[in-house]
Amino acid sequence: MRAEPPPLAADTTALSRLLGTTLDALRDGAADRGGPLPAGGPDTVTRHLRQTLGDPLPDTGTGPDHALTTLVRALAAGAADPAHPLCAAHLHTPPLALAAAADLAASALNPSMDSWDQAPAASALETLVTAALAAEVYPHPTPRPDALVTTGGTESNQLALLLARERHGTVHTVVGANAHHSFRRAAWLLGLPEPVVVPTPRGTLDPAALQDVLATLTGPVLVAATAGTTDEGLIDPLPDIADRCDAADAVELHVDAAYGGPLLFSRTHRGLLDGLTRARTVTLDLHKLGWQPAAAGLLAVRDGHDLTALGHTAAYLNADDDTEAGLPDLLGRSLRTTRRPDVLKTAVTLRALGRTGLGALVDACMDRAQDLADLVEKAPGLDLRARPTLTTVLFRPNGPGVTDATVADIRRTLLTEGRAVLGRAEADGRLWLKATLLNPHATPGDLAQLITLVEGDPHR
Repeated sequence: MRAEPPPLAADTTALSRLLGTTLDALRDGAADRGGPLPAGGPDTVTRHLRQTLGDPLPDTGTGPDHALTTLVRALAAGAADPAHPLCAAHLHTPPLALAAAADLAASALNPSMDSWDQAPAASALETLVTAALAAEVYPHPTPRPDALVTTGGTESNQLALLLARERHGTVHTVVGANAHHSFRRAAWLLGLPEPVVVPTPRGTLDPAALQDVLATLTGPVLVAATAGTTDEGLIDPLPDIADRCDAADAVELHVDAAYGGPLLFSRTHRGLLDGLTRARTVTLDLHKLGWQPAAAGLLAVRDGHDLTALGHTAAYLNADDDTEAGLPDLLGRSLRTTRRPDVLKTAVTLRALGRTGLGALVDACMDRAQDLADLVEKAPGLDLRARPTLTTVLFRPNGPGVTDATVADIRRTLLTEGRAVLGRAEADGRLWLKATLLNPHATPGDLAQLITLVEGDPHR
């Protein structure tokens, strides 16, 4: 007798029971870990996971409860937990519970955002939410702004270069030395010249040096400025850069605001993004200072007509007669075909918290960065690179015998022992420890513990 197929996600009773099993496994795995990440380093983590997994593809399965319990627990035990206040290395946010819950609904419903008949409500929701977020970037609606949902900054930056290429043909990309690595890769993928790099002597793009570079280039140019650098969380002088672009022939501005863009929600800090509206395209990531599960990227465009270059036809998805009859054409909304309704979790978050609630979270993390900088300045054994602009703080031990190798060893020791997750960044010719504070629940006591761990490292 043929076995009954396992239940589908549409069976909410079965899903609810399995969700309970999953939540128990997440809780038990976090208890097993007992800190921001597992102790022992890569070999230990791999060995534990291999022992738990056994044969990845057995002839006879273990059943859903055992599989979920063992593997989810093992993954949680071996995770670098962005919700732990001592996990502060990267632009890797602890997602909000409500956003994760919405993401479960998206997975259960499983709309595919490549044709209307696979995602009727999800496609309408995406249109409404992206229009609202585009209007947040470009508050003056002439020409009509728009935004595309992407997997993050890398895809958004690539799309910005692609749209510029489609408008102008071969285009030179000019970036600061502080720019994200994705611009170099995007130029390579698109067959464009390697980006021209402008010095960033104080960590931000130098407008005078930019003007000098623009004077040497002929033909169309896309200048890519940054609002929230990966290493230091700095914001390029956007108004001055926009002025230099406007004064030059055939030069457009793109701003990579993957990190800093959500400052738009903050009444206190949105002024740091003055000049953003002068960019033709803007990259945003809400899985950074937006507390969304990855992925939650956006590319906002000042003129929605620029997106017509992405139009594409596949008869089984957007036949001409279907489009003429009024079925929305979704293929021009992404370079991907099958894609998740990532907009749902963002829509739920925006509706639940509003601009004020999201702005309060941004402000909380900005405050924590200032608090950490205060603690570093008061610690005689530590040096602070600079007061933070966003939520990134660079610091390092000082004193005789402290070298870059010392700094790197402190970081790796904390990782291997599972005590803290700090990043690394090079600035001013030296290596620094990097704390990227994206957890609005972190307390001053958590920050003090981080300082204590660094100061007390036995390898110093």
